[in-house]
Amino acid sequence: MNTNSKTTQEEMKTRFSTLWIFIMFNMAFADIIGMMYPGFMAKIVAGTPVDGTVVTPTLLLIGAFILEIPTAMILLSRLLKHGINRWANMIGGLITIIFVHGMGSPTIVYYFFETIEILSCLAIIWFAWKWTNPEG
Repeated sequence: MNTNSKTTQEEMKTRFSTLWIFIMFNMAFADIIGMMYPGFMAKIVAGTPVDGTVVTPTLLLIGAFILEIPTAMILLSRLLKHGINRWANMIGGLITIIFVHGMGSPTIVYYFFETIEILSCLAIIWFAWKWTNPEG
């Protein structure tokens, strides 16, 4: 990164995209490790509630739509122009914070990943807020 002058347009796009990739890896590993809890997979297969929620195809589809936000932001952060890119990153970061905070299992492992994901989203929001238009 260029530390002697303003961050270039491409450096900011790379920063956003990299943070979204980091968030997605943390989400994936939170889910993978969460499935290792004893009895977790058996409850899903049996259709019994997991932490008070029955996992249905509809719930999985809703989860897929929600997960598409950070997934799409990996690409959109690199493609969108400055103004819309800033707002997309701020809104995407806020929505991601809301669903990360509200969707996980109440375990120490999930809280660990949740903290990292939320801090990363806050970094995205902060960088987007401070990102000035290079064209004036």
